[in-house]
Amino acid sequence: MKYAVSSISVIPMRREPSERSEMVSQLLLGECLTILEEKDSWLYVENAFDGYRGWIDSKTITPVSETYYNEYIEHSGYEVSSEICHAVDVNRGDHILIPIGASLNYYRDEAKEFEIADKKYRITSSIDVVNHKSSNGIIDMAAALLNAPYLWGGRTAFGIDCSGFTQLLYKIIGIKLPRDASQQVNEGQTINFVSEVKAGDLAFFDNDEGTIIHVGILDGNGSIIHSSGKVRKDIFDQQGIFNNRLGKYTHKLRVIKRIIE
Repeated sequence: MKYAVSSISVIPMRREPSERSEMVSQLLLGECLTILEEKDSWLYVENAFDGYRGWIDSKTITPVSETYYNEYIEHSGYEVSSEICHAVDVNRGDHILIPIGASLNYYRDEAKEFEIADKKYRITSSIDVVNHKSSNGIIDMAAALLNAPYLWGGRTAFGIDCSGFTQLLYKIIGIKLPRDASQQVNEGQTINFVSEVKAGDLAFFDNDEGTIIHVGILDGNGSIIHSSGKVRKDIFDQQGIFNNRLGKYTHKLRVIKRIIE
């Protein structure tokens, strides 16, 4: 088995080995992966964080040892909660952008340094890093991403889809959620009444066929933050999501789930 790490800010994962193919997800800086197949300049990989698979350009990753990969898997890690920040290669002077949700492997808080494969970086801008499992602040982080554009397969402040949004928020506080809404709905504890909702609960929505098609995070005060056209805040009740601007319900509620007590 071959292992690698995402060594640039964000890497598109595509359905097929072509730049023209649909982007199904993204790898964030510091996330590790296994290489399952090689085809010309393309690699079929699996993200160690969520098990998601897709094709990436081989030039975007850096090979790592099995030891490095296993330490990434076992270590709780440090996740970036700032929308974006900057770092510089200590030895070469190259700059790199760090997106929200990036994994800072071997992070040293006092020195503000981390390592990606064989490179050491020093953070050169203000940064917020989280290393604990708590829902405290998760709504503030969600609100900080308001107006980020919707992007199918996206996982960053420059473009994010609905399940990428909820997955990213929970990743930052140290909890792994699957990549897609249809998978996330199987996590956590069902909340039967809207009156029992707490900040951080997830609401899932279905279509006329009963398929889960959307997810958002509840603020506990009658609103939902979700990615639909952009990351937005709308009214939430027992029927679903009500869009004030459109003057109608846009999503039909299926179930509410509590991921963390």
